[in-house]
Amino acid sequence: MEVKVKVDDQLVQSALQLSGLGTQKEVVEEALKAFVQLLQQKSIKSLRGKLNWEGDLNEMRADQ
Repeated sequence: MEVKVKVDDQLVQSALQLSGLGTQKEVVEEALKAFVQLLQQKSIKSLRGKLNWEGDLNEMRADQ
């Protein structure tokens, strides 16, 4: 998909330097991946304390 947006030049340059990525496209794609991952983690965290787990953690660890 082609999208045209205006982004802060200094922000993009900082991202390029810090990431070591070679192109602005790579920076934007990595930023979008990180954003999606963050949102997915947030939705998973909403399940904390709502799932029941049965098992013996010490027994499971002993198998290794």
